Amino acid sequence: MMRVENYLYHVYIVTNRHHTVLYTGMTGWGYHRILQHIRKEKPGFTKKYNLNKLVWYEEHGEVTQAIAREKQIKRWSRKKKEWLIEMKNPEWKDLMKSHWVE
Repeated sequence: MMRVENYLYHVYIVTNRHHTVLYTGMTGWGYHRILQHIRKEKPGFTKKYNLNKLVWYEEHGEVTQAIAREKQIKRWSRKKKEWLIEMKNPEWKDLMKSHWVE
């Protein structure tokens, strides 16, 4: 497999204002893909449920690692996903606002 030097893949969790729905995704586009969710640019699950808040993410240097991690987290219970979020972001702050600039 060919690897682009310093290329990162992100696994992330987005939610809505009341944290009632969680969506786990993976991207090689970084914050651009998250912005598509927030801006409701594409139809689908995140648009339907108004998921506009990034509450967790991690970086991977290999696409296969990122895909495996996304699949692992998607199989988890909601309680385990909440634990994962709270380990990095106990206040469920919007990480787009604190880590990336629009």
